[in-house]
Amino acid sequence: MKFWQKIFIYSLILFLIAFNLGGYFLIEKSHNLNLEREIDRGLSEHYSIYTGIIYYTIFPSGLNPNSLSDSNKDVMINYLKSFNNKNMYLEVLDEDNSMVFSNLDFHIYEEREEIKSAIRDKRKYIIRDIGDKTFLFITNLVDVNGDSFKFTYIRDVTYVYEDKQNQYNIFIELEIIISIILAIGMYMLSKYITIPIEQLINSTKIISKGNYSERVHINSKDEIGLLAENFNEMSSAIDEKINELNTKAEEKQRFIDNFTHELKTPLTSIIGYADFLRSTSYNQETFIEGLNHIFKEGKRLEELSWKMMDLTLLKKENFKMKNENIRNVLLDIKEAMKPKLQNKDINLVISAKDYEVFIEKDLIKNLVINLIDNSIKASKEGSDICLNVYKNIEKKIVIEIKDEGIGITKEDLPKVFEAFYMVDKSRTRANNGAGLGLSICAEIAKIHGAELKIDSELNQGTSIKVIFN
Repeated sequence: MKFWQKIFIYSLILFLIAFNLGGYFLIEKSHNLNLEREIDRGLSEHYSIYTGIIYYTIFPSGLNPNSLSDSNKDVMINYLKSFNNKNMYLEVLDEDNSMVFSNLDFHIYEEREEIKSAIRDKRKYIIRDIGDKTFLFITNLVDVNGDSFKFTYIRDVTYVYEDKQNQYNIFIELEIIISIILAIGMYMLSKYITIPIEQLINSTKIISKGNYSERVHINSKDEIGLLAENFNEMSSAIDEKINELNTKAEEKQRFIDNFTHELKTPLTSIIGYADFLRSTSYNQETFIEGLNHIFKEGKRLEELSWKMMDLTLLKKENFKMKNENIRNVLLDIKEAMKPKLQNKDINLVISAKDYEVFIEKDLIKNLVINLIDNSIKASKEGSDICLNVYKNIEKKIVIEIKDEGIGITKEDLPKVFEAFYMVDKSRTRANNGAGLGLSICAEIAKIHGAELKIDSELNQGTSIKVIFN
């Protein structure tokens, strides 16, 4: 069952239950009030006639006092005959239940308990159905100069019950009309209310088929509008996550492809030269040349394995950091890189104050050494590399490595931090590079919450900044 159908059916059922209960209560309450009013009127009229009987039998006008018992009946009968009301009947029985007076125009077949148990000074009433009518019976004993009579007042109260039935008939007609109007209104309203839900359902179907860019367009401030807003946020998060996963999958595949290629090249050289030496007659010059190639490619493999190990460890280990004097760290790096700098006659110029930076010393050394090593490879002999430490306008500490090398094209700049990406593959391989240095630098910067920013112009040089937050 659809949601709009549930709203429609449950609302209609709830209305019918509430409407019927309310109508039943009102009609029954009205009926009871009308019946009580008729009973009170009957009791009042009964009492009025009862007192009239007593009065006129005590003070009989124009009767012979020597025949009192006959006079009592005659006076009482004459008095009762004076009442002429089609809704009111009177009946008088003597002690033997013999009829003294009655103006009933119908016959009562059932036994009358109120007559059997009639007592003085206490009136009893009962409502009974006779044929298609309903009557109120009020009975008590009347003492008339020593004689006891059973006096019954009977009132037709059929109209009270007819009114009740009429009210139920009107109520049923009204209920049918209102139910039809309500059903039409609830049908339209429930369909209107659930339109946004249908939109959400359609959007989920589209998303389930892989279209994660789908969004719901619902402009409302209610709970459904909030649901749609949260749904769109969830869709955006899923879309972003899927794109991120796809990007990472592509990066991993590219990493594997590049890694396989980087392994294949030196291994092919090593195997080729080893096979050549194995199948060639000994010649010292040839053997030395072949062994040099094997050694060179073996060093490439060693460098690659160390870089790969660095990348793996950077993703797994929890590093302990502390405040270090960054100037002292850079001086240690200069001392460690002196052979490489001298080998290419490059001057490393350090300009740094004694700033305290919260770092892991060995990782920062690795980062700066990789950046300086890249600058050495890109620089000409006799050039300078500047290593500066300063605070920028945001009061953040910056380590800047600036060279006068061959630079990087604008097309290559966004990709230089990708693993195995090489701007100049021939130059990189000539220096036993594998394109992992800047990837390692990016991971180290991420561990320190730092930002790497690179600026470069072709044949003008490159500047890389490590900005600590």
